[in-house]
Amino acid sequence: MNGTTTTTGAGRRLRLADGTAPVLAVLAVLLVALAFTGPAYSEPAGYLALLKRAAPLMILAIGQYFVIVSGGFDLSVGSLVTAEVVIAARLIDGDEAATLWVIPFVLGFGALIGLVNGLITTQLLVPSFIVTLGMLLVLDGAVFLWTGGSPRGALSESFRMVGREGFDVPLIGQLPWSVLLLTALVVAAVLFMRGGTGRMLVAIGDNQTAVRFGGGHVERVRTLAFVLSGTSAAIAAVLLGGFAGVSAQVGDGLEFRVITAVVLGGVVLGGGRGSVVAAMAGALTLEALFSLLNLLGISGGLESTVQGVIIIAAVAYASVGRSKFRTRKGTS
Repeated sequence: MNGTTTTTGAGRRLRLADGTAPVLAVLAVLLVALAFTGPAYSEPAGYLALLKRAAPLMILAIGQYFVIVSGGFDLSVGSLVTAEVVIAARLIDGDEAATLWVIPFVLGFGALIGLVNGLITTQLLVPSFIVTLGMLLVLDGAVFLWTGGSPRGALSESFRMVGREGFDVPLIGQLPWSVLLLTALVVAAVLFMRGGTGRMLVAIGDNQTAVRFGGGHVERVRTLAFVLSGTSAAIAAVLLGGFAGVSAQVGDGLEFRVITAVVLGGVVLGGGRGSVVAAMAGALTLEALFSLLNLLGISGGLESTVQGVIIIAAVAYASVGRSKFRTRKGTS
């Protein structure tokens, strides 16, 4: 599902992974529409600003893709983002020197939450939807008890630099550090999915029994998917902390927005099909869509409606696809 080449009689040629072309086409239409609607998009700086806003969601989409393509869900990422920002602000409290150890701590905390989610899902056989929903509530409650609804402390300038600053590049203006970080993670995710572990993730989502009979470490690989999702949430929290500052609501709704983005990218709920590139393109498409709606003066409340429609349509599409597969299998 994540290969990009195919063999023909004339040799090898490049081919987009399944589900990538439709979302890229929609994204292209939205980017053109933005150019005609918003004056800011008449220059490269406007699109770089869009990428800067979309970077946290796209990074979350990478982690969520790993979980969904292997047959699970991670509903805890939004509350984890909030917890990470609140914890970082409290620990740093404006001290630049503390940034050096707080960022690794934040990344480790995200990985730890992912590990807990993964172990409960794979070892205790609790559905990931229930596990991560429970973790969402645990983190939300812990943040509220710790802060009383009003976070204390402050993020240092060096912590916020990655999320809100950049450096000047001739012709295109300021290139955000978040875009460079996103580019590095995109390359890493693509290489990971082309490797053996990445291919096994997709295979587990398609048929974990066959993978287990083939000697694959199903539980270990699925747990790794949750760890990567938790780590991606920690990275997104660093960017959002820099971009939006400290808030007890910074991660509200991100869990549903990122699932919407991933399924918009053609990743099938239930696992076994989808491309990590398409998942990230789905996140950028969603951000571009909401930016366009905002420019058109359409109510922000429509965002939830759009997300709900996309999720329902994705589930219906996956159900129809599975029914057709069973029919073909039964008649073969």
